[in-house]
Amino acid sequence: MKRTATAVWNGTGKEGKGHLSTKSTVLNQTQYSYHSRFESGTGTNPEELIAAAHAGCFTMKVSFLLGEGGFTPETLETICEIGLENGAITGSHLKINGKVAQIDQAKFEEIVNKAAQECIISKLLNTEITSEATLA
Repeated sequence: MKRTATAVWNGTGKEGKGHLSTKSTVLNQTQYSYHSRFESGTGTNPEELIAAAHAGCFTMKVSFLLGEGGFTPETLETICEIGLENGAITGSHLKINGKVAQIDQAKFEEIVNKAAQECIISKLLNTEITSEATLA
């Protein structure tokens, strides 16, 4: 299986602009620029997309691990924060809130910590990965 995305850039790094597209068309000429990456301009940026990928992968891994433990999540919601300083990703922090019947906080945290280290995107990233877990 292979997944693809295309980036097109026009102009210089600071004054130029570009767009991103995915084969699935979820991203379809989605704008990105220096301003959307390093300031608060309109559009997305690579770090935001990494955060989305990490949140999605991690949340699905938590669901799989809960299932293996005999638990069925009603809802799992993750916020992923990617740190960027001096041109380098400095970390990925995963904050998950779950509604899962018949699980205690300690077991939920154990599963969350395992997922944070084992999901595919965590394995890809060469940075510190931290997590925190809350049950609703």
